[in-house]
Amino acid sequence: MSSKKIIFFDIDGTLLDHDKKLPASTKDAISRLKANGHYVAIATGRAPFMFEDLRRELSIDTFISYNGQYVEHNGEMIVSNPLHYDSLKQLTESAAVKNHPLVYMGKSEMKANVEEHDRITASFNSLKIKSFPTHDPSYFHMEEIYQTLLFCEGNEEEAYDEKFEHFDFIRWHPQSVDVIPAGGSKAKGIEKVIEVLSLNMENVYAFGDGLNDIEMLASVGHGIAMGNGCNEAKEAADFTTAAVDKDGIAEGLKRAGLL
Repeated sequence: MSSKKIIFFDIDGTLLDHDKKLPASTKDAISRLKANGHYVAIATGRAPFMFEDLRRELSIDTFISYNGQYVEHNGEMIVSNPLHYDSLKQLTESAAVKNHPLVYMGKSEMKANVEEHDRITASFNSLKIKSFPTHDPSYFHMEEIYQTLLFCEGNEEEAYDEKFEHFDFIRWHPQSVDVIPAGGSKAKGIEKVIEVLSLNMENVYAFGDGLNDIEMLASVGHGIAMGNGCNEAKEAADFTTAAVDKDGIAEGLKRAGLL
């Protein structure tokens, strides 16, 4: 097993602040990590096409996307775990009855099953990204779908969770939840990456802030929660660093002995 370290970073609320900006201290810290010979990777719920610019800016070519359902290392796909087609068809029918729109997310694009909806607009506006789903309700019949966004509020996803055994439902916005394959997580993606790199879990570090980071933070050798993170993420981590906009990445890496 190699003694090199690998550090996984979530994007929203971890690498990027609340204005979706990359703090200068974070960019510098990642550059120094790489100069010190460590591997640096991204672990996000986002689609690959939603963080291409960030990958280029940080020169990162290993990433876990869709909360572990699609993973690449050095430009090669090493995990592909799409949603169960028949269950997705049933979910589409169930959501239509409740007037809950869906966005189907493939490897390179995403399509909504309605032409426009306030919940879709509100949640995507919060990401401050250029990508926005176009309308094609038949998209999921033609492409492998790695994640679907279900737009509902409150605890409405609980009824779906009970009904669909092939899916997990993880809320990421007051009006939207991620739908991923049951049991899928960033942690599973990390296991595959370190297998490819012949690394020991003790040499794996991860930074995150959200509900979809809990398993990752709990399973790696060193889980570090952001100061702006949710309580559940902080409880799963080994320690909590400062907030993303308070040089939290740089501080956390120093505290972990990596800088």
